[in-house]
Amino acid sequence: MSPLAHVVALPVRAYRLVLSPWVGHSCRYQPTCSAYALEALERHGAIRGSWLAARRIARCHPWGGSGYDPVPGSDSGDPG
Repeated sequence: MSPLAHVVALPVRAYRLVLSPWVGHSCRYQPTCSAYALEALERHGAIRGSWLAARRIARCHPWGGSGYDPVPGSDSGDPG
């Protein structure tokens, strides 16, 4: 993970540490949005990883989808 991605991941890690236990474990997607965000940042870096995480969080609403939604592979042809 790039240094900038580490900085961007700090709020996600803080959420998982502080707020996630209070919110509960009722995520619509697998992996959870916070796990998805951390994996996206690790795989794709700060800019694209943040974009992917923001798109995923925007889909998480009562009329959104649910189920298995993995982080897409890199542009180098990695399937996942």
